[in-house]
Amino acid sequence: QEVLTYPHPYLLQELRQVDDYHGTKICDPYAWLEDPDSAETKAFVEEQNKLTMPYLEQCSVQNLFHQRLTEVYNYPKYSCPFKRGKRYFYFHNKGLQNQSVLYVQDTLDAPATVFLDPNTLSEDGTVALQIGRLSEDSEVFAYGLSSGGSDWVTIHFMRADDLTTLPDVLERVKFSCLAWTHDAKGVFYNCYPQQEGKADGTETTSNLNQKLYYHVLGTKQCDDILVAEFPEYPKWHSDVTISDDGRYAVLSITEGCKPFNRLWYCDLQQLPDGIQGPLPWIKLVDNFDAQYSYVTNEGPVFTFHMQQWITLIAQHEKDVLASASPVNQRHLLVNYIHDVKDILQVYELSSGSLVQDLPLEVGTVAGVSCKKKHSEFFYNFTSFTTPGIIYHCDLSESKPEPKVFRQVESKPDVCWQVFYSSKDGTQIPMFLVHAKDMKKDGSNPVFLYGYGGFEASIQPYFDVAYLLFVRHLGGVLAVANIRGGGEYGLTWYKAGTLANKQNCFDDFQSAAEYLIREQYTSARLIAINGASNGGLLVGACLNQRPDLYGCVVAEVGVMDMLKFHKFTIGHAWTTDYGCSDDPEQFKWLIKYGTHTHRHTQLIFSSPQPSSAPYNGPPFPAVLLLTADHDDRVVPLHTLKYCATLQHGVGGSAAQSQPLMVRVDTRSGHGAGKPTTKAILEESHIFAFIAQTLGLSWKE
Repeated sequence: QEVLTYPHPYLLQELRQVDDYHGTKICDPYAWLEDPDSAETKAFVEEQNKLTMPYLEQCSVQNLFHQRLTEVYNYPKYSCPFKRGKRYFYFHNKGLQNQSVLYVQDTLDAPATVFLDPNTLSEDGTVALQIGRLSEDSEVFAYGLSSGGSDWVTIHFMRADDLTTLPDVLERVKFSCLAWTHDAKGVFYNCYPQQEGKADGTETTSNLNQKLYYHVLGTKQCDDILVAEFPEYPKWHSDVTISDDGRYAVLSITEGCKPFNRLWYCDLQQLPDGIQGPLPWIKLVDNFDAQYSYVTNEGPVFTFHMQQWITLIAQHEKDVLASASPVNQRHLLVNYIHDVKDILQVYELSSGSLVQDLPLEVGTVAGVSCKKKHSEFFYNFTSFTTPGIIYHCDLSESKPEPKVFRQVESKPDVCWQVFYSSKDGTQIPMFLVHAKDMKKDGSNPVFLYGYGGFEASIQPYFDVAYLLFVRHLGGVLAVANIRGGGEYGLTWYKAGTLANKQNCFDDFQSAAEYLIREQYTSARLIAINGASNGGLLVGACLNQRPDLYGCVVAEVGVMDMLKFHKFTIGHAWTTDYGCSDDPEQFKWLIKYGTHTHRHTQLIFSSPQPSSAPYNGPPFPAVLLLTADHDDRVVPLHTLKYCATLQHGVGGSAAQSQPLMVRVDTRSGHGAGKPTTKAILEESHIFAFIAQTLGLSWKE
């Protein structure tokens, strides 16, 4: 094993910082990495990439993996068609296009033409279409573009008939709705006030005081009408839905990422002069006690997806109601999650009685396209081994049955589900994908993935890189559905948040122990992976159990648990994690915060860090990934953790495996990433895993 020399932590002694948390002194020697624009941070990143990129490129399977991934990634990808007016729209990627293209056709059998091609907007494919809405008359298309992976979006408008771009442009838009009034005069959208400094996705400034505006088509943004703001609650976010009949504006207000919202509405027909200023909102639900999602309405009678009130479809004792969408005027298309697998059914809207089940294999409904006024609908099915099957069904037929509209074939592998016991005895589901002839002799490499946060359910999904790991590196894909997600509803989610966050780490570590115990693999052959909240997951598990894995890959992870709320939208995550400003919650966070963990010698009760070298157990190979335009989980999280590992653990004579960081440019948190960048990143990840676990390529 080559001995690696890590970049020196610039000005460590001179810029050492000590913070006082409720009487506890915490040394933060890498606080200078919080400034992305400083010469020191830029030099640190440059030196890291000079170390990491050559290492990744010389990994023995890098070229083979990249070549094969490019080949198999080159298959056609389609979204569900969606009907607007009399025409059908859908997204299509021929295979290796950096961004999917929006097409339109007059009928399902008619030739399709390009409606909007984001690939023409930048040479490197880093301008992406993030949001798009057609006016109710289907005459004007409003669409939001992001650049370099940032969450910032610029809204543009164009005519749908001749694709003429209109002069209207909306800036400083982020985490926004985009809702047309049915008269097609304008749209509701959210934006943030002007702030000092830049706003291009590389800044760390906190995002506060989001406002709701109404933009009248053909006017300047400076003349837009402020319809809702919450100056006393700077962390609130709002989202407007226009009712199916166009009469009501339904306002959902959230604070943080907790799945509860306030519900206000405005009867737009009661505005004799139209929208002229702040709307007279009626506060239907004015607390954060439950979640309410608009489904449809018949005049003043509304249907909501919620946790209380009059029940139309009763709560299942175990299955989770994922979504309900109106179709054919009198029906609901309902999606349930049963043991992390999807069920799709049609119900009567008026009575809530079941009409029919729609057949599904073991997998996920990746998309549903329907409108209340249309009898037909589409849904897209996917799984770990199925790239995508799009079904079409028309409820106006005498015996409506879904028919395959489009399908992409894939070579079959074995996919199944197991349940294992966590530390406290809770049964945790886990999906496994492997070759049919795999032997359970403890010799198989495993790629173990998890998330466990924000009520997100990790259901089966198709990933070409995963299948290459199974087929050409002899691996087993394992996806653990740990607590903190939404796989079994609110109780499952709460069991992995706030003071219960350690359950997530216990669940994930128990997954690795199960795979070892059942002779799928051994500790030295387990690679764990997670992104964002999942990056926190694998970072914390690495710190707590470095002996349990052979390789750790953490992507865009939340690592600084004491300061995350100070940067961009981080304050919204306090509903899941807590906040170090609170003395009790500080005690939770300090126990698992990655770059302040005891193994890295950075928790101290005095202003001076320990001079003793790290003498804990050696760490497995570590690859951290971040990007310069990630304004969701800003790069400082990863950079500080990298410095901590390299100059703590990396200084130990017992440490032989590499501890590296990969910092991409013109990339963000993940949304809108160009195909070329995605392929290269996946190739680097799996080449690193193969290199550090000692795996060879198999044809």
